[in-house]
Amino acid sequence: MKLSTIPVFLFLMLLSSISVGQTIIEGKVTDAESGDPIPFASVYFLGTTKGTATDFDGFFKLTGEAETDTLVVSFIGYETKKKVYQKGISQTINYQLAPEATSLGDFVVTAGRKIENPAWEILRKVIDNKAINDKRRLAAYEYDSYNKIEIDLDNISDKLKKRKIMQKITAVLDSIEIIAGEDGKPILPLFISESLSTYYYRSDPRLSKEHVRRTKITGIGIEDGSLISQVIGSTFQQYNFYQNRMNIVEKEFASPITDGWRLLYDYELQDSVYIGEEFCYMIDFKPKNDQELAFVGKMWIAKEGYALKQVDATVLRSANLNFIEKIKVQQELERVDGDAWLPSKTRVLVDVAEITNKSAGFLAKFYTSNKELKVTEPRDLSFFDRALELEEDARIVDEEFWEANRHDKLSPTEMNVISMIDTMKNIPVVKTWTTLAKTFARGYVEVGKLDLGPWPFLVGNNDVEGFRLRAGGRTNEHFSLNWQLNGYAAYGFKDEQFKYGLGAKWIANRKDWTVFDVQYRKDVDQYGIQPDALTDIESGAAFLALTQLGNLVRPFRYEGYQFGAFRQFSRAFSASLRLNYKEFQPEFPFRYRTELSRNDSPLAQDYTTSEVTLRLKYARDEAFIISDNSRISLGTLRWPTFLMSVTRGFKGVAGGDFDYTRVNLGISQRLKMGFWGNSTYQINAGHTFEDLPYTLLNAHIGNEQFVYTSIAFNTMNFYEFVSQSYASLRYQHQFEGFILNRVPLLRKLKWRLVGTSNILFGGVSQSTLAVQAQMDENGNALPQFDVLENGKPFAEVGIGVENIFKFFRVDYIRRLTYLNKPGVDGSTLKLSFNLGL
Repeated sequence: MKLSTIPVFLFLMLLSSISVGQTIIEGKVTDAESGDPIPFASVYFLGTTKGTATDFDGFFKLTGEAETDTLVVSFIGYETKKKVYQKGISQTINYQLAPEATSLGDFVVTAGRKIENPAWEILRKVIDNKAINDKRRLAAYEYDSYNKIEIDLDNISDKLKKRKIMQKITAVLDSIEIIAGEDGKPILPLFISESLSTYYYRSDPRLSKEHVRRTKITGIGIEDGSLISQVIGSTFQQYNFYQNRMNIVEKEFASPITDGWRLLYDYELQDSVYIGEEFCYMIDFKPKNDQELAFVGKMWIAKEGYALKQVDATVLRSANLNFIEKIKVQQELERVDGDAWLPSKTRVLVDVAEITNKSAGFLAKFYTSNKELKVTEPRDLSFFDRALELEEDARIVDEEFWEANRHDKLSPTEMNVISMIDTMKNIPVVKTWTTLAKTFARGYVEVGKLDLGPWPFLVGNNDVEGFRLRAGGRTNEHFSLNWQLNGYAAYGFKDEQFKYGLGAKWIANRKDWTVFDVQYRKDVDQYGIQPDALTDIESGAAFLALTQLGNLVRPFRYEGYQFGAFRQFSRAFSASLRLNYKEFQPEFPFRYRTELSRNDSPLAQDYTTSEVTLRLKYARDEAFIISDNSRISLGTLRWPTFLMSVTRGFKGVAGGDFDYTRVNLGISQRLKMGFWGNSTYQINAGHTFEDLPYTLLNAHIGNEQFVYTSIAFNTMNFYEFVSQSYASLRYQHQFEGFILNRVPLLRKLKWRLVGTSNILFGGVSQSTLAVQAQMDENGNALPQFDVLENGKPFAEVGIGVENIFKFFRVDYIRRLTYLNKPGVDGSTLKLSFNLGL
């Protein structure tokens, strides 16, 4: 080669290198149906092992090239997708992967010589180190949390689009392709929220608290947002795979690292990779039974300490759940304080299927980002008195604040979602249907500062009043956040009498929930269907409403006043005090002796009670949210609830006719038993110390209706047994799919077994029996009551099937004692309705 040609050659080489350049491929991998990012997906050149994985937000970056010009993206539960890339340039390639049915039979089992699954040794070490790696072992920790929730309408069918209601928002529907993306399915956004809070935890005793600093809510039908602001934070987004069972949408799912992992899951070791500085084992897992409430997916186990570093877990449609297409939980964890791990990012997707072919489905997407993870000294117990605390200015919209403080910027898609929701809220048909939905859910029609209703009680009919019309209402939060006024008026066309009531409630302290109220009522009721101070009225609301129709059981008219005070003294302890004055006018043959101890004393029918009731409640881990001017209990998680009420009646005070003291005690708890299902028990006991007319004793609630209820003895007749002293146990066990999931011909129906058992001991003293009037002034026999024999309880057992057609439950209940009484059925069938997962 001539020397003169060397510079030309070098120039051409340089030009070639510049023109070809380096291949850089960036992009994002998302779910084609939900638009959510897909973390941990494999991105690689076709036919090679050269590649990378997407981060938690679905992004990837790949430098270099291969002989092939094809880039492949794959992930379990999705169809693999290939795209052509250009060599020698920087480029952006995005992927939208369509979900596919995941096969649960893909794991290889080697026959012949026994070779232990290499994943098992890793799983054993994971189980051995759970106590060290679990965040619950820390004495206390706290972190700043950013939470984002989005709810969308998806699977919008052509039939649905053709309906008149949907045609009026066609313009909006035509614009949602930008949200779905080039390969995605159209979705219609309904709700999006953000919240910033600080979450606190201490382990002994186990308590948590969330201080919500700021919320931002945009949604159809959302006006004030005060209730929603309390439920969109970190408190309701706690997912800990170190628990044997994880609670998601009120169901218990087996963790892939549960202590009983060999019984529930199959595993396969796929690879080993570095995630940051952590060397991790990548393990696939799937449930042995596809109807088990368990997950299929991948997890990455850090070799140092055998802790969970990342997990992608999906509950498939085959699981014994209603209306659920898929539940996906993705989580990334960080090591703190040397050993224990805290979640840094969590993403949850709940895909709700369409109920009919003319309806749509729903997507609920939850994202949590935690920063400033700190292990701390435990804070004082009093600090945790309020499990959820909302800043007074939390709902003030300040875009500059959000730009500076949100952990992740909103994507262009999310910005478009907010814009679309704001547009849809102003469409007249959307406003109308939103109002109807709120009316149905709340039972009241909102008219400015008034709520009119409740609408289910507008019309009624019974043998005392005949056809009954009722109108009522209450003030709402727009009237006042401290005062609520209520009232109603009713008229019976048979008895031609008006009934009415008025009331007022003053919320003196919303922080410690201190409430005073006064009520006046003049109406009709019935003996034997009145819940006592321990009864959960809400759980039997439908049953109690039905008992007000048809023939009333030993009805009476009453006029009464009630003054009450309530205070939540601490997170666990609350107390209420109620003063009651009530005049009774029985509408059935009833008499009592004006001097109970004298057999020759005059008889009377009407009477008055004047009493004071103190009710104490201790529920160690009960949580509450405040809805407008009411407080809603979310129940307890682990500990039982203790109740005690003491009632003292006064003779001669405010016209009272009797002196008496009544004490009731109760304990109840829901037991989560994992693989075996869930149990609920309630133990009650009570005693009335004085001799009284039987209408003032404890009449146990029977059930002659066709519906099943947990507050009654379902094979007992109305007013069949009365007790002065009693003790009862109610027990129910929901097997979920534990038994029927394993019956080949029944498993596809997704039915679930339920077992119930109720037992009641009771009695009335001889002295109390002796004071009961047997005949009226004319010598006519008066209706009496039955008493449980000493040592012989009333008992019934039942077996039921729930989830029939996803909505119905049928119970067969067998009465075990007192079978020879007239009018008693030894067994019965009861029906109930439940909309649940």
